Amino acid sequence: MIRRMFSRRATLPCTTLSPEDQAAIDAFRAMLAALRTPDPWKPGCAHDIAVRIGPFVERAHTRPGDDHGDLIAVGLQHPGGPYAPYGSRYRKIGWLRCETAKILGLWDPAYAPLTHAAAGLDLPDDIGMPPAHYAIYVKARTPDNSQGHTLLRLGPYTQTRHADRDADRLDSALQGRETTTLPGFRVSARPAPFDVSDHRLHADPYETDAVTLLNAALEDVTAA
Repeated sequence: MIRRMFSRRATLPCTTLSPEDQAAIDAFRAMLAALRTPDPWKPGCAHDIAVRIGPFVERAHTRPGDDHGDLIAVGLQHPGGPYAPYGSRYRKIGWLRCETAKILGLWDPAYAPLTHAAAGLDLPDDIGMPPAHYAIYVKARTPDNSQGHTLLRLGPYTQTRHADRDADRLDSALQGRETTTLPGFRVSARPAPFDVSDHRLHADPYETDAVTLLNAALEDVTAA
């Protein structure tokens, strides 16, 4: 009796991906490629950047002129643009102090699936970045503004009203002291955006009273 051996081959049905499935696969591949080889970011670049927020990646603006050093000022935004909200609880956070080590690279639309928005989430209460909102600069200038230098930097202030309040207090403390402190110079205090690049030069206004810091700075100038 002759036995014949038949080899059976399993035949898989030929399936065609739908356009939606193919688009999802292409987006996933693009995301992996962008993560493997992100476009490097350099200070002074006007493009948006991708920053790490915990396990997520978010889109952020950099503040021109304040994007150098190991800390820079950034403003987070929705991956779809500045006018697309994260959700009903979306809030305007303002400028934040971002460590450059958290920068993945230039923003790529392929990162969008990695954002809080893609997960249906609002930005968390604790983003892991302190505010970089406002500062006060106490400057001495000649009447014609041809010469001048900064005597004191205070910041960051988390609220405008705090900076305005201390600026008024410092200006009141300076009244009548220009001629005795720095003859030929006018000393004034003005609020302005916090310069994150020079963060080490700023005194923390929440640790020591602003007028106390001013008096110490004026004493150093007088003793010099």
